[in-house]
Amino acid sequence: MKVMVIVKASAESEAGVMPSTELLAAMGRYNEDLVNAGVMLAGEGLHPSSRGARVRFEGQARSVIDGPFAETSELIAGFWLWQVRSLDEAIEWLKRAPFDGGTEIELRPIFEMEDFGQAMTPALREQETRLRERTRHHP
Repeated sequence: MKVMVIVKASAESEAGVMPSTELLAAMGRYNEDLVNAGVMLAGEGLHPSSRGARVRFEGQARSVIDGPFAETSELIAGFWLWQVRSLDEAIEWLKRAPFDGGTEIELRPIFEMEDFGQAMTPALREQETRLRERTRHHP
């Protein structure tokens, strides 16, 4: 199963405070363990919301809202995409992460085609498979 590991923002991450060399080194070792175990598919840190934007959809209207966004505890500062056998395995990997200080990390399973049942017709399955294959070959 694939899971997204969501690192929540903090006052420091939203202020653009960069991690220390020590934390970067510890995270590098942790990420290397994840890669060596075949768990990590992707992982990135995000700039503060002040560098981002949101698009609000209301009927046919689209409006752009520039950051920063006030609700820091609901913002994302980074993520990993992992391939694991179970949510329990993901939790065990996450417990080894070099976080402290009250950090809270969310793990969310990613939908598989089978989760959509009959709504995912054979034609839609073929399209999804084709698109996934094409995205694997993009730089």
